[in-house]
Amino acid sequence: MSELRSVKKIVIVEDNPALSDVYKTRLEILGYTCFAAYDGVQALAVIEREIPDLVLLDLMVPKIAGDQVLERMRGSDWGKHIKVMIISNLNEADAPAGLRNLGIEGYAVKANLSNDQLDQLVDVILRPAGQVEDVVLNHENVPELQHADHVNNEPNIPAANNPLSGTSLANQPPDASLVSDDAQHTPPPASDQYPSSYNQ
Repeated sequence: MSELRSVKKIVIVEDNPALSDVYKTRLEILGYTCFAAYDGVQALAVIEREIPDLVLLDLMVPKIAGDQVLERMRGSDWGKHIKVMIISNLNEADAPAGLRNLGIEGYAVKANLSNDQLDQLVDVILRPAGQVEDVVLNHENVPELQHADHVNNEPNIPAANNPLSGTSLANQPPDASLVSDDAQHTPPPASDQYPSSYNQ
């Protein structure tokens, strides 16, 4: 366990205590120091107090929603540069608009994220600058640690498959040549509305 990793702090914002405990236990085994917050008000207090290296942020949390937590962080002196990874039950297309504009490291859907994937994504975000391991996603979108053949600090992940990038295969536009004329002119449904379950 490296000393560099042991001093990294992570705040887990998750209103499901059992899931929060799973994240916290796994990441602490890897050497990270973790703090849990179960609602938006508590999250802001813990983040401001600890100034962590990373926040794992659920969107649908009580009192203050996750996107508002992120917006308040970015509007403050203490939270404007803290790294944030969104982990939500919502698909990104159904999440509040503008999250990427507020500066996030990536977006993951809980149902598609295994515990091992969480460990690896956190390592990618917080790894020391000299580390030369890359995380790639295979055809099932499962991260795998691979040793890079080059010394390069940037993970070699295809943007279309990478939860740490601004795109995913699910969000790619269809090939215009495969779409009928009528379909090309059909306006897409609004995707930036909150789902009915969001304001809880």
